[in-house]
Amino acid sequence: MNETASRERATLRLLDAHQVRTLLTHESALEAVREAFVLHSRREGRVFPVVREALATGGVFGIKSGDVAGQGLLGFKAAGFWPGNRAYGGEPHQATIALIDPATGRPLCIIDGNAVTTLRTGAAGGLALRALARPDPAQLCVFGTGTQARIQVDFALRLCPSLRAVRYVRADGQRHAAFEAHFAGRCDPVLARDVNAAVSESDIVITATPGNMPLFDANALRPGTHVNCVGADTKGKRELPEGILGQVRLFVDDRAQAQQIGETQWAPGTPCTEIGDLLSGNETFRRAPEDITVFDMTGLALQDLTAARILYERAVAEQAGTTLPWPW
Repeated sequence: MNETASRERATLRLLDAHQVRTLLTHESALEAVREAFVLHSRREGRVFPVVREALATGGVFGIKSGDVAGQGLLGFKAAGFWPGNRAYGGEPHQATIALIDPATGRPLCIIDGNAVTTLRTGAAGGLALRALARPDPAQLCVFGTGTQARIQVDFALRLCPSLRAVRYVRADGQRHAAFEAHFAGRCDPVLARDVNAAVSESDIVITATPGNMPLFDANALRPGTHVNCVGADTKGKRELPEGILGQVRLFVDDRAQAQQIGETQWAPGTPCTEIGDLLSGNETFRRAPEDITVFDMTGLALQDLTAARILYERAVAEQAGTTLPWPW
């Protein structure tokens, strides 16, 4: 086939949320995210500057992009948060991922980014628990009951079999029947009435809210606790109390990004370690019993790209998704 004919027969593959959930398992999400962190640590993958802007509509729009030259991998995720979607039963978080051929600039695959973001962020939290939390956590406290709170707890239960108690905190202080039912048979989630007590009695604390104020008092964190911070992903957002970062061992996915839009923006001079450096072996960490560890996770474009590569390869192999003629 000559080059002209090849261009005319080119196609674009589309993968919707159902297809993503079918093709991307928890195990493959862990594999993809671990690979992304290691690529970032070795500087074999690039993370381009993040776009994150407020909109006149009340939403927040962002673009995370990057490439892995050695894998011919290039792409971006356009995503954001539209709180008004709740009024008509829609998901506030919206995301779309595009894989691009780095040799030609031609789009190869468009993927539902919500499903990918959910799994890859949950996997990032799970990898942090493996690397940073005490080896025998028994109690967990989660702030939030939305999609990301659920996937964080899901990965925690999968990777920390010693967990036996889960307390959850909601802004309105009311029980959430759907959240409790989601984990039926795996644990017995209980609404926390006293937030600080729930934090102080927990080995793992997960903050997964859209808020912009501290969720608990600094003195509630006890020695030995690990905290996964998920919600702070935009300038002005925060979930941790003032001054706490100076008292902990701080880990981030990307140092510059965490200082710009993560929890670390509130104490940008705090010494920190990129988690990819632990996973690649460039750094070591041995938890002391009194250590309080925090993982400030802002999400890397490389996580989306490695997950998208797995999805695209499996979709092509299994003839999954929808293909459209896309001559160029």
